[in-house]
Amino acid sequence: MRFLLVVPPLTGHVTPLRAVAAELRANGHEVAWCGPEPTTSELVGEPVYPAGDARPFAVELRPAELRGFAALKYLWQNYLIPLADEMVPGVRAAVEDFAPHVVVADQQAFAGAVVATELGIPWATSASTSTELAEPAFPKIAAWITGLLYELCRRYDVPELDLRFSPHLILAFTTRELAGPPAPDLAVQYVGAPVTDPPKVDFPWDRLDERPLVVITLGTANAAAGRRFVSEGVAALASMREVQGVVAGDVPSDDVIVADRIPQVELLRRAAVVVCHGGQNTVSESLRAGVPLVVAPIRDDQSMLAQQVVATGAGVRVRFDRASAEDLRAAITSLLIHPQYVHNAARIQQSYLAAGGAARAAQLLCSVKASLFVERGQPCNPMSR
Repeated sequence: MRFLLVVPPLTGHVTPLRAVAAELRANGHEVAWCGPEPTTSELVGEPVYPAGDARPFAVELRPAELRGFAALKYLWQNYLIPLADEMVPGVRAAVEDFAPHVVVADQQAFAGAVVATELGIPWATSASTSTELAEPAFPKIAAWITGLLYELCRRYDVPELDLRFSPHLILAFTTRELAGPPAPDLAVQYVGAPVTDPPKVDFPWDRLDERPLVVITLGTANAAAGRRFVSEGVAALASMREVQGVVAGDVPSDDVIVADRIPQVELLRRAAVVVCHGGQNTVSESLRAGVPLVVAPIRDDQSMLAQQVVATGAGVRVRFDRASAEDLRAAITSLLIHPQYVHNAARIQQSYLAAGGAARAAQLLCSVKASLFVERGQPCNPMSR
């Protein structure tokens, strides 16, 4: 079988699919990527079918001060919908050349869903965040988003549908134990956090000692917005001689290991506490490693993800825009001295380990095509080409 993976030029959206792509190929299937260039090929580490120019479509261009609905409105009107229009011609060309049996469309790469619907190709959703899978907390905002997506469908003369949710399969890269149950009409399958070999990053491993390790990271798209928070985090860790700190950032420190890029997955295996912004990948990777979290959400889905962490007892929440070094020191200390946080993180960890990861995701993707054959009375081996 052939699978076309359609993604936006965003690290957090590509990362879980890299492991799934490797699993599909290991099972003898063909996989191709499609997304805006030059960023997509850099993220996946191989040639891709180009679908527009990534350079005008950078999340980093969003004003750092935007919060709440203003940030969400900017994201949809100035990024997600224009990105879909930019990508559609390239996705069409990729489908015509590669002839996939199944299109896997990231939940924010609407062009994949549009073209698959237009051409009658089965498609699955890759949901890199879980926050849109539950019943909407704000019906008016949900209706506004649906209206934008329906308008996009009309522009390409396809049936009006919510392009975030495939009717065939939605791969959710989290677990029910963390995210909670999905809306009842969605074809959601929880597969945990697929693990892939991360890119090699130079890191002073010899500087690590036996003290509990605390990692602070705000992901790949929050450098400008997070400078104050990172500075407070460095100050907090520098004052805590009982722990060792590693910070992703550019704030100089003699007491804390600070680097522009860190080998996050490897460090999380050794960490005692993670301080982060509530991005789906960092939350999932931390909990898959059984590490409790201090979460400081910035915007978008991060507030809901922070609430998930707090609700499960696997971490605490602080204010991103107000947290001081003292606040962060208190939050980190609380996670280190109260065993229930480690206990609850370990409980969520077991749900990730049981979810199946990349192998389960690949099996489910193969079943999308198989189920359509069965519906038509043609039995099919889902793991065969």
